[in-house]
Amino acid sequence: MTETAVLDVSELLEPTEDKGAVEDLKKTRSTRKDVKATKKDAIKNWGFPGHLTKEEGDVYVQFRTEIATRGGEFQNTVYSFTHEEGEAYCLTRWLRARKYILSDVLTMVEQATECRAAPRAEGYYPEPHAALGVDPAVYLSQYPQLYSGFSKEGCPVFYSKPGRLNIDGMECTITTKGMLDYHWHVMQHDYQNRLLGFKRDNPEFRRFECVSILDLAQLTLSQLSSRTLDIIKKQSYIDSLCFPETMHKTIIVNAPKFFLASWTLIKGWLDARTVSKIEMFSSIRAAKGCLMDLIDEDQIPEDYGGTGENTVLTLEKNGQGTGGMSRMLTECMYVRSYQQKTWILEENEELDVHVYTRAVTGAKFTLTELPSRKSLVEETTVVHTGGEDGGDPLDKTLMPTTVHLTGEGGRIKGPMKLRVKGQSKGGGMFG
Repeated sequence: MTETAVLDVSELLEPTEDKGAVEDLKKTRSTRKDVKATKKDAIKNWGFPGHLTKEEGDVYVQFRTEIATRGGEFQNTVYSFTHEEGEAYCLTRWLRARKYILSDVLTMVEQATECRAAPRAEGYYPEPHAALGVDPAVYLSQYPQLYSGFSKEGCPVFYSKPGRLNIDGMECTITTKGMLDYHWHVMQHDYQNRLLGFKRDNPEFRRFECVSILDLAQLTLSQLSSRTLDIIKKQSYIDSLCFPETMHKTIIVNAPKFFLASWTLIKGWLDARTVSKIEMFSSIRAAKGCLMDLIDEDQIPEDYGGTGENTVLTLEKNGQGTGGMSRMLTECMYVRSYQQKTWILEENEELDVHVYTRAVTGAKFTLTELPSRKSLVEETTVVHTGGEDGGDPLDKTLMPTTVHLTGEGGRIKGPMKLRVKGQSKGGGMFG
């Protein structure tokens, strides 16, 4: 017998003594602080198991019946993290997302099922390299993102650094489709496995949610271009439609002054429950108390005030999982006439160089040892030709051109100081 057949909905309703708690406090001499705290709890608990009204409980039963009746992919969409999440917490996630209006919830699940159809047919892209079209370490070097540790309630903690998002570098290495395919991989393989792994070790864990740390260090107004926002919006659309109510808390750190000022206006457009999940701070130091309330110190990375592994090191280790790489050096080169970059290769290191581009004018690349200026590879012309199938070079749905600069002669062994140089009449290059 399944859980949906045995769960008594009365277990999900709010206790009788909790009803009207705010009103009762107002009638007493309780302080404003007490009333505010009670309101805060009511906002936080709204729509969760154990806090449903009779009317919400009735909608819950109707939704459960609809899922059982439709079955198939409709049911699979609802249980996107598998049945291990449990009926009560899974169904109430979807119901909260549409404020317990059944018709809106059903429409949402139908839309999510359609959105998931193509990724589902591909198994949600189990191989991240195949999803992106490049080594994930290349992508993450242009948009640093990672999971590190768990919150006190068991939620995986996700760190995103949009202030370091390099839109030119991303467009020179991947396509928007590849980025979204990779996002499906992360949600249905990486993130889901973290949830299920914690559930196995902690059977009482029920809230399949995430704590997000949004680091806005180095963010400027110029970075918030339509190209950048388009990427963020497309990822957010998938999350809000197909994985609703998975935001446990979002902590924004290193918020620049212009963003802090904008937030004052933005939060006025959001509902109280969403606002209650977001905290914003001008620095990591200012955010430390909030982080410590949510996450144990050993689960917070060292660069965010804890004793856990530094996120830079974690990102490097994640890169080492692909091809035995110990570190990655990237440079976005805008080759108007020429541009060069010098690197130091340490003892026992080997260097492999790849050049990615969408530039149709092309550039000639050389790699030389310093100070001898000895040529390490043959001069190589890199130009975007429209991909392997010879499509339109201006079509950004096609993969950029990639040239393995050290491919023929093999990796270059250290120790060595060397210089890579690109010479061109124009065009943006990335290598």
